[in-house]
Amino acid sequence: MAAEKYLTPITADQVKLEIKDPVDPTALIQAKAIVKELTSDDSGDGDGKYAGGGINPSALMMVAKKLGDIPKEDSYNSYIVTKGECKAAFEKLNETERKSLENIYARVKTFADAQRKSVTDMEIDIPGGKAGHTVSPCSAAGCYAPGGRYPLPSSVIMTAVTAKAAGCSTVVLASPHPAPITLAAAYIAGADLFLRVGGAQAIATMAYGIEKDNDQGPAIPRCDTIVGPGNKWVTAAKSIVQGYCGIDMLAGPSEVLVICDDTANAEVVAADLIAQAEHDVVARAILLTDSQTTLEAIEVAVGDQLACLPEPNKSTATEAFKLSFAVLCKDIPECITISDDIAPEHLEIQTRDAMEVGKKCSNYGGLFVGEHAAEVLGDYGAGPNHTLPTGGTGRYTGGLSVFNFLRIRTWMRIDDQKASQEMVDDSIIMARLEGLEGHARAAEARSTTVEPAYKKNAPSK
Repeated sequence: MAAEKYLTPITADQVKLEIKDPVDPTALIQAKAIVKELTSDDSGDGDGKYAGGGINPSALMMVAKKLGDIPKEDSYNSYIVTKGECKAAFEKLNETERKSLENIYARVKTFADAQRKSVTDMEIDIPGGKAGHTVSPCSAAGCYAPGGRYPLPSSVIMTAVTAKAAGCSTVVLASPHPAPITLAAAYIAGADLFLRVGGAQAIATMAYGIEKDNDQGPAIPRCDTIVGPGNKWVTAAKSIVQGYCGIDMLAGPSEVLVICDDTANAEVVAADLIAQAEHDVVARAILLTDSQTTLEAIEVAVGDQLACLPEPNKSTATEAFKLSFAVLCKDIPECITISDDIAPEHLEIQTRDAMEVGKKCSNYGGLFVGEHAAEVLGDYGAGPNHTLPTGGTGRYTGGLSVFNFLRIRTWMRIDDQKASQEMVDDSIIMARLEGLEGHARAAEARSTTVEPAYKKNAPSK
């Protein structure tokens, strides 16, 4: 009997484009209940709505302690981590750890600063005047960093540094029971406020704010946009608040897809697949190759490397491989076609002429070209952001960037009424074609040749 494969072998026609709703129905119900609790009055009087507006800070503390964000026995009765605590955590790092954090910060900031400079205010001539756009940051940004199985200080830097580079005046960070390294990352990233709460309660607090300083902590501004990876309750809460504020995306399970040929290093590919699989039991590692020999070598390497992976990483990755698969394709162009259908979060190319193959791929969150461009280098601050679209959404959107925090707003001005008349005439005609008589008359009010209909048809006084 053949041994069970880590990467389930399937054919090209068995690959299904699965765009699943990333919002878990049960988590959504629970998130709605949490939001209701946070916005309710705990006095027992009135209509049940919190009179202070936004989030009830007492309710936030109760929920945070009930759900384990803040230890119940914690005598420090506040939802905020102070800047002093973050600075102290940074200073307690050893020199090697501090240097690594500073290096990652510098690379992410350099990339984000370059992105910001790539889009600028502009203006053009229009008949009789000027039109243009301005680029400006939102005022307050909310950044979420997971604090569950593995604390992710890298997500603190990826989100908060990017918001700062965009020019946001206030950056609110949230992470439950933050580890010292998370506090240190918050310090170097320059977060203005640090909520030590997580899940739906963190997203709701950043979205609706806390209006006034109180016994549990300071006022929290309503964030204009909220970004960052999180668990299913974070995703559910984002789905609740989107529209009230902006969000980066509704993220599903993490995924990597590797396209490789017979030149690929099987051990390197296996290591990258395992690195993705250890994220979560529902993460996916996908292999597309035109080489049977390479496929078999990678399968062996996955087994060998999993065998010596420590726990709980080993059990998590092994479970994730049950959702993972490999396709033996007839050639690299077929690999590209399948990859574009899947639109993976992370796409690695380990082939001959890897850059040329990469240029032919259309749909992905982040592209990693060549054997040495490991996806984990992107995770830990090569420069580009590691918060990327999942579940096929790379077909129509990209990863987190300064643009998530920027508003491009257009304007127009007419300086020469006579020179603008052709534009006025076109507007009158089009408005009546659309049946919008009020629009037509508003344009006629700017005409130098046509008497507005509202004057012709005005009732006698």
